[in-house]
Amino acid sequence: MNDPRIDRMARVLVQYSLALQPGDVFRIVTTPAAAPLVRALYRETLAVGAHPLVQLTLEETEELLDRHGSDAQLDYVSPMALQEVETIDATIRIMASDNTRSLSGVDADRIARRRRATRPLQERIMQRAAEQDIRWCVALFPTNAAAQDADMSLADYAEFVWAACKLNHEDPVAAWRASAAEQQRIADYLATRRSIRLVAPDTDLTYAIDGRQWVNCFGDRNFPDGEVFSSCDEQRTNGHVRFSFPAIYAGRAVEDVRLWFEDGVVVRATAARGEDLLQSLLAMDEGARRLGEVAFGTNYDITRFSRNILFDEKIGGTIHLALGAGYPETGSRNVSALHWDLICDMRQGEAYADGELFYRDGAFLV
Repeated sequence: MNDPRIDRMARVLVQYSLALQPGDVFRIVTTPAAAPLVRALYRETLAVGAHPLVQLTLEETEELLDRHGSDAQLDYVSPMALQEVETIDATIRIMASDNTRSLSGVDADRIARRRRATRPLQERIMQRAAEQDIRWCVALFPTNAAAQDADMSLADYAEFVWAACKLNHEDPVAAWRASAAEQQRIADYLATRRSIRLVAPDTDLTYAIDGRQWVNCFGDRNFPDGEVFSSCDEQRTNGHVRFSFPAIYAGRAVEDVRLWFEDGVVVRATAARGEDLLQSLLAMDEGARRLGEVAFGTNYDITRFSRNILFDEKIGGTIHLALGAGYPETGSRNVSALHWDLICDMRQGEAYADGELFYRDGAFLV
């Protein structure tokens, strides 16, 4: 793919999203499919005087480990990986899959076991991020597999990605900063509230947010971005919710997920398709049955569902809730090897803060 917006994306990621400084050790993790963006990132990293560390991985190796590895191999975490997490100053993971279904035939319990083993890496990154000791970002490079998931041609999907990332703007950074100012009003409003109630078709859910911090996301950690998120009291979520979009995990779709909460814990869960995976993920550990994240999508340039959570959770007019691990900077105390975002369309719904209507049919009223 030869598009000048690839170079523009690399500049925005290096100079704005990750704000690399001279001397920073910068890790780039992706697959060979993202080679054009890796080259552009490498050039930009050298230009600012940072030290690029490229890790190109093969999707097939993850599938081989999850499918054929012994219990000892599934549980193994390299000491070098642990040391790397302590050493790097910034990291980016670029989603660039040639086969988004590569793990769809692997036993869900084996995938869950591997996720539990690598949990210390995830937790340490989140802890360092909360201490503002590391910068991280997740981005995506368009591939045929991702385009097919979204029912688009590669050319149309690339345009979808560039638009969502605001790369069609003459000054993408200025566009992201304008979004930041708009979203900050929402975050400031929610920061003064104690509870949120979501009401939509087959949904009536209340969660407590007093004492939690709301985070404004404007292209620094996710690219594209566009959300305000927080966490909720781990023992004060009650009601039921139906997730109107399919929930994707390891390439598998779990459709029409419905959850019932009592005192913060999922006490009942059903799905029209993929319920075996749903139940396996909920059983991953104790924290998997509690919410680690609550959020509102605010990117109205993302106009359709694409089966990719990086984009879908940002759709303007939706909310998403994550089962499992929460982000410490929000005040979350939920610990889990799982962090699974599920999306609910609120374009026919309402949200109340402390009983006050502040969101209707996918739009904020504040």
